[in-house]
Amino acid sequence: MFPFRVIDEASVRKLLDMKNVIELVERAYTLKEQKEASLFPMVFHEFAPGKADMDIKSGHLKGAHIFGLKLVSWFGDNPSKELPALVGFVMVLDSDTGVPKGMMSGEPVTLMRTGAAGGIGAKYFARPESENLLLVGSGHLAPYEIMATLLTMKHIKKVTVYNANSYERAAAFCATAKDKLKTMFLPPYQNDQELYQTLLDRIDIEYVATDNIRAATEEADIIITATPSHKPIIMKEWVKPGTHFSCVGADMAGKQEIDENLFSSARVFVDDVTQAINVGETKVAVQKGLITQNDIISEIGSVILGKTPGRLSDQDITIYDSTGISLQDLITADYVLKKAEEQGIGTVAQL
Repeated sequence: MFPFRVIDEASVRKLLDMKNVIELVERAYTLKEQKEASLFPMVFHEFAPGKADMDIKSGHLKGAHIFGLKLVSWFGDNPSKELPALVGFVMVLDSDTGVPKGMMSGEPVTLMRTGAAGGIGAKYFARPESENLLLVGSGHLAPYEIMATLLTMKHIKKVTVYNANSYERAAAFCATAKDKLKTMFLPPYQNDQELYQTLLDRIDIEYVATDNIRAATEEADIIITATPSHKPIIMKEWVKPGTHFSCVGADMAGKQEIDENLFSSARVFVDDVTQAINVGETKVAVQKGLITQNDIISEIGSVILGKTPGRLSDQDITIYDSTGISLQDLITADYVLKKAEEQGIGTVAQL
């Protein structure tokens, strides 16, 4: 018999903070680059096309002595049964023994690590003095993308938010953005007055909704796309030299948020080359022959380790295609399990 810890959604949220998750995700990227981590093939199955499906992303972080998986299922009829349509969990196992360590709700892990990825992309590829952030999408990911970018980019003065389906939703998000960011992300830092005040100051900036995506694109220094779009929202001719893109929405085949023609004039980086050319933003550009796999400069881990330069000049357009990899989930979930054990959080069963 061995202990197995189960942690609910509220507890996972309590145990995570964005600053630590950024550090964890960076470590996952570098372990992958150092061949100390690897991805397993993704599993996708449709139980009923367009009505119910599931996917499993899994991997091994040898450098962290763990392996595991994240399973997400979608059953479109569930709300009529008073059940959530989307259900996900992460399971972590010890890679030295094969013994399961625990499992937890997947949603807070996914939101935090996806936000962190967008901010890390800005950190390594955007111009350091960037002031204007354009966020395309005002859904669940929006506050996470903003907070991570405010942590990694200290000169942001304005956040513009665009929702392709509803200006009103973007405006409603902006009206409460400051309070939401403070409530969601600042409590873990209350005992560190210097950091707490720094983040208060970074949050206290301008938040503006727009219905003019072209004008917003022309003004932006950093653009984060976080939507389920299946067609480009941003066109190449709108993009000024020096712009950085962190694209986090295209996590499966068929999704696309930016004009594929951008890729031939940009420095392109990814979290995983194989995944990016099969399901990411990069896929369309490769399929249409606008670039080849060899035109991808590198995976982000190489840049973090200083092996590959990111931006070469202030005029470069940079694209970070973050399709989302299981290593991000697993390293974050392992951190949650360690904190939960320290604090006696969760339900422990003997298996």
